[in-house]
Amino acid sequence: MSKPRETAVYTHGHHESVLRSHTWRTAANSAAYLLGSLKPHMRILDIGCGPGTITADLAALVPDGRVTGVDHAAGVLEQARATAEARGLTNIDFAVADVHALDFPDDTFCVVHAHQVLQHVGDPVQALREMRRVVKPGGFIAVRESDYAAMTWYPESAGMDDWAALYQRVARANGGEPDAGRRLRSWALRAGLTDITATSSTWTFATAEERAWWSGLWADRTLASAYAERAVGGGHATEEELRAVSEAWREWGRQEDAWFSVLHGEILCRKDV
Repeated sequence: MSKPRETAVYTHGHHESVLRSHTWRTAANSAAYLLGSLKPHMRILDIGCGPGTITADLAALVPDGRVTGVDHAAGVLEQARATAEARGLTNIDFAVADVHALDFPDDTFCVVHAHQVLQHVGDPVQALREMRRVVKPGGFIAVRESDYAAMTWYPESAGMDDWAALYQRVARANGGEPDAGRRLRSWALRAGLTDITATSSTWTFATAEERAWWSGLWADRTLASAYAERAVGGGHATEEELRAVSEAWREWGRQEDAWFSVLHGEILCRKDV
């Protein structure tokens, strides 16, 4: 049985296999649709900042401005602070926050950014309303979400099909929406946003190094992360079934002709002046 949307929990957790993916993310590979709108003076709110790699990139792009990174999980913010310190960034700070009720005044930020957040929250429309509230008139709301049903790979594999079906079950039972990418424009309209540019982009993993990295982190995540605990604890899979899915990932990664693509929906919304 799925959780009510307002009690959604983060499916992945912050196991090393999850952070292995999160720390790979940059503004270039995860927020390119936003970068042309940035100006050096801007104040940016980065929601769901995780270990802070995108946050740090944004701070470097607004040297005369400031970036605030927020996350619901306090523990991961220590890594985010370390990321900023290692890069010598002084125009950046971090705090714990709930995207449904942001602790900032109206019209505070020039840009509010969220990457891979709305698929995990209890009420994505309310989250977008809060983003709209705290952004200044004329400012931007930028959101990018993957879409699990649109992910595609080669060669075909029954084990990989099992992974896709299992992930959908676990994510929805946790109150999330794994196919968030295709819903962003609809959610934005329901949140009262009108000036919406909707686009899409992909991550693609095809070289030997990319296949080994992507398959390895998912193989490990399937067995050792909070996702694995929730899959078994929620009755969605047995430990034996998880081991089979993990091995399917490793087998896919060993194929010389293997290819995987992750589709993302994106919205860049300008708040009415």
